Amino acid sequence: MPKFRCIFATLGMYDFISGNIERISPTHVVLENHGIGYLINISINTYERIKQLKQAQLFTEQVFKVENQNPVAVLLFGFADPAEREMFQWLTSVSGVGNNTALIMLSSLEPDALTSAILNGNVGLLKSIKGIGEKTAQRIVLELRDRLGGKSKKGLPMSAAGTSDNTSEALAALTTLGYNRAAAEKAGVKVTENGKLQMSVEDLIKNSLKIL
Repeated sequence: MPKFRCIFATLGMYDFISGNIERISPTHVVLENHGIGYLINISINTYERIKQLKQAQLFTEQVFKVENQNPVAVLLFGFADPAEREMFQWLTSVSGVGNNTALIMLSSLEPDALTSAILNGNVGLLKSIKGIGEKTAQRIVLELRDRLGGKSKKGLPMSAAGTSDNTSEALAALTTLGYNRAAAEKAGVKVTENGKLQMSVEDLIKNSLKIL
C-alpha cells in the first residue's frame, strides 16, 4: 500500500518548470529554479525556440524508468508548448515507440505536421524520419488515426476521456511508471469488466499491474 501512496506523491509534481537556462544543447537543457538545476530532455524544435533565451518555461512530462516493475529513475522531458507535449504522450502510447523515438519524431516534424501525417495515413512521410521503419509508421497510423481524429477537447484518448476520475488517475500513474498507454487502458477496462465495477485508484493500479 505505501508503495502506491509514494507514486501519487510524485505523480503530476511538475506540470511546467520555469527558470534560467544554465546549459543547453539540441538534446538537453538545464533549467535553474531556486537553486535546483533540472536536467530536461528536449526536441530540436524546442531547442530552436529557446536557444537564444536566458530564461524559459517548459511543459514537462515525467517518466519513470522501470526495472522488474520497480521505478529506478525519473526522466524529465520538456516541451516549448503543451501541443508538443501532448503529441509526445500520443506517440509514446503506441506499442514499440519509446521516449527517444518520440523525441526524434518531434525533432523532425512539428506536432501539427505529425497529426496531419497520421490522420492522412501518410506512412511515407513518417518512415522518412530517422529510425522509423515502415512497420512502425504503419503501427502509428493504425493506433492513433482514429484516436487523434476523435480526441476529446481535453486531448485524451476516447477510451480514457469518458472514464471516471479514478480510472483516469490510475491510467496516468501507470503511464508515468513507464507502461504503454494503450496496454494500460486495456488492462483498466479488463479489471473493471468494461466499467461495471467501481474501484479505488490503488485497487485499479494493483489489479492492472497483475495483467501488465
